[in-house]
Amino acid sequence: MPTPLWTPSEAFKQASGLAAYMRWLAEKRGLVFDDYAALWRWSVEHLEDFWASQWDYFQIKASAPYTSVLGRREMPGATWFEGARLNYAEHVFRNANEHPALFFRSETVPDETWSWAELHRAVASVAASLREMGVGVGDRVVAYVPNTPHAVIAFLACASLGAVWSSCSPDIGAVSVIDRFTQIEPSVLFAIDGYVYGGKPFDRAEVVDDLRKALPTLRQVIHIPYLHAPDAPVTLARQTLPNTHAWAEIVGRKDEPLTFAQVPFAHPLWVLYSSGTTGLPKPITQSQGGILIEHLKKIALHMNLKPGDRFFWFSTTGWMMWNLLLGGLLVGSAIVLYDGSPGAPSLGGMGALWKLAQDVGVTCFGASAAYIGACIKAGVRPGAQFDLSRLECLGSTGSPLSPEGFQWIYAEVKRDLWLASVSGGTDVCTAFVGGVPLLPVYSGEIQARCLGADVQAFDDLGNPRLDEVGELVVAQPMPSMPIFFWNDPGMKRYRESYFDLYPGKWRHGDWIRITPRDTVIIYGRSDSTINRQGVRIGTSEIYRAVEAVDGVLDSLVIDLEMLGRPSYMPLFVVTQPGVALDDALQTAIRARIRAMLSARQLPDDIFAIDEVPRTLNGKKMEVPIKKILLGQPIEKAVSPGSMANPRALDFFVDFARRLRQ
Repeated sequence: MPTPLWTPSEAFKQASGLAAYMRWLAEKRGLVFDDYAALWRWSVEHLEDFWASQWDYFQIKASAPYTSVLGRREMPGATWFEGARLNYAEHVFRNANEHPALFFRSETVPDETWSWAELHRAVASVAASLREMGVGVGDRVVAYVPNTPHAVIAFLACASLGAVWSSCSPDIGAVSVIDRFTQIEPSVLFAIDGYVYGGKPFDRAEVVDDLRKALPTLRQVIHIPYLHAPDAPVTLARQTLPNTHAWAEIVGRKDEPLTFAQVPFAHPLWVLYSSGTTGLPKPITQSQGGILIEHLKKIALHMNLKPGDRFFWFSTTGWMMWNLLLGGLLVGSAIVLYDGSPGAPSLGGMGALWKLAQDVGVTCFGASAAYIGACIKAGVRPGAQFDLSRLECLGSTGSPLSPEGFQWIYAEVKRDLWLASVSGGTDVCTAFVGGVPLLPVYSGEIQARCLGADVQAFDDLGNPRLDEVGELVVAQPMPSMPIFFWNDPGMKRYRESYFDLYPGKWRHGDWIRITPRDTVIIYGRSDSTINRQGVRIGTSEIYRAVEAVDGVLDSLVIDLEMLGRPSYMPLFVVTQPGVALDDALQTAIRARIRAMLSARQLPDDIFAIDEVPRTLNGKKMEVPIKKILLGQPIEKAVSPGSMANPRALDFFVDFARRLRQ
């Protein structure tokens, strides 16, 4: 047995939301479980009973009752809580309390704190204005906005009306935004004039003008002054579309009642998008009821949030973690927003987010594994530099958190800290596996499978395996799975995305191992797996070895299996400034891989590159680069508009040409 990095005290466990739920099950249902593993087994073996208990435990309010918990079990096509009518936003405001509802910090404007009453008043005003514009149940409302209170207010207003929300971060260019928004035919656009990142201003007036011209279904535009002064003239907007309204006009109305449209459980709440590395991004549509009940479970039981807590996750409005962050409001926690660079010079450099946690008193701090890695490389010591006495939980997602990341958190952030490494996806807007406040934390491991998520590791023949690396499969439906992809006749793209390999079972596209202790290890994307001499590993294991070498900043590994040729695995590395990829560095890289993995995982060649191609969400683009190197035309392999650094493709296009010679 490995030694835990952290073990919850008995007091911490008994005060947790999960322990309270287990006590409720014993009192109200006569169900007693010895440990979390037994509770998880019951949650998937008695799926309808589990989700019915969630409905009752969280006292979900519905104007019409449900007739069945799970009407159809098949995937895709499962139907949940048929007959029920409810509203997501109504559940947000039933948790209003004496604590603040929202904190906001940015590089652009002074800090803001919003009370629940102020948030309620603003949402009511925006909802009334949208209603007057003709927005109603089922209309699509889109937003080109950063992570600001404007976005939260506009979303809640849309949800209260039964309208369908979709947002993109303004660091995304016009073409990529148009690719997303045109698919859902929006009637209203919220748009900012610009933003500041890393101390540099970015004007977005021309991009917004391009959006107006490319979205023929738009009837109204709401202009949000953010980069410029609130009283600055809205020149481009006023000239190109008469039906343009200033944010102050729609949010400043007094004494508007906030009403809540009662919609079916499966009514669309929002549309999220896949990264769009190939083809158009998939418009993933999730339901009001499915997100409501899943986020209540996730936020209250697996993240242990409650009224008075302060919940922060570093995100943009284009990443699903922003949508999950909103779930903090469902349990009465305050949400903490940050807009800007995590290394903003004016806000403390790489310590900016930790300073925010200190100043606001964040109790749950979330970020990507890449951000944690950047803090390690920058030499940040949050625990020594800032007062993090209120911090109880640190969440990590986006990619597998390395054991070194685990060690750094307990050495440099806080010794008595619950580290909740989680893994899920935009596709379900939640985690399949993640934190459990009743369990210890082991280095490099995720604590457990989440309640109601029947997660298995499947082999190539579709058999579940224990303590072996396999495909991450969800064997039974979850309420937050997409109800459909927008504009997907016959659910063709939906089926191809998740159900092509194991019919009737959701294949997510990650390698997973479930240990005999029921902990979980994620190895990276299964479709970019390294398979050397029959031994399969995720790319994250190679990155962990390579990027631990002094002088290496970033890396990308591609395993090429070409018909008629032996397998070829090149490694591409980005070196630190002033460091050359000479023989000595290559020897050090190979030695580290051999020591940490085996000789099987040694690359055939190592090449220096300027930067690793990444998506807009910062993920390494392993699969598109693999397709390019295997000879697929670039226009079929990747959409440059979905990339953070499209010029990084040039090297690989030329490299592929040389490979074929």
